[in-house]
Amino acid sequence: MAHADPTPLMPHATAAWLVDNTGLTFAQIAEYCGIHVLEVQAIADETAATKYTGRDPVRANELSMEEIEKGQKDPGYRLKMTVQSQDTIRRTRGPRYTPVSKRQDKPDGIAWILKNHPEVSDGAIGKLIGTTRNTINAIRERSHWNSANIVPKDPVTLGLCSQRELDALVAKAAKKAGIKAPEDNRLEGDREALLEELRAERTAAAEARAAEEIDEADGEA
Repeated sequence: MAHADPTPLMPHATAAWLVDNTGLTFAQIAEYCGIHVLEVQAIADETAATKYTGRDPVRANELSMEEIEKGQKDPGYRLKMTVQSQDTIRRTRGPRYTPVSKRQDKPDGIAWILKNHPEVSDGAIGKLIGTTRNTINAIRERSHWNSANIVPKDPVTLGLCSQRELDALVAKAAKKAGIKAPEDNRLEGDREALLEELRAERTAAAEARAAEEIDEADGEA
């Protein structure tokens, strides 16, 4: 699952737009945006903690209509970012930007990584979360000014990084440390059931549209 493919600048907002404006599967949208398929489902069901305003990746020059059409024709097709967008992202340097509303969650996310993946280096955590080695060390040694209120929480759930980024980081650290990374197939059944349900809904919608067109044609005749 983990790889270094570039993702949209605003993955969740992009996913919201793709859900509302295309016939792509949840799995395709999740893969392209670098988020989990169940996050896409939550956005589609409007059960996500935050209601995202859709961001058009075509206008942002991150995805072409040709790619979207290929994906709609073939559910197994993996969408590719436009070359210009990839180059722009790869040239970007500097610390990760975190919205002000999310910055208070950073210590919890850092604590979670320290607890669950001690093999990950401080430098790697700093790049993923957008923090300093001093802060990481303070949280580890419980000398952080807010240690009493820090509760380890999954940084993906907190919105500090994507599942793909975290998986890539853990896999790289595990490989360097000679640790075999465990495979997590807990959500595979949910994913397949979700995809099957989506296909059934789209088939039913297509049949309903076809029936309406036939009725309209009969009425005109």
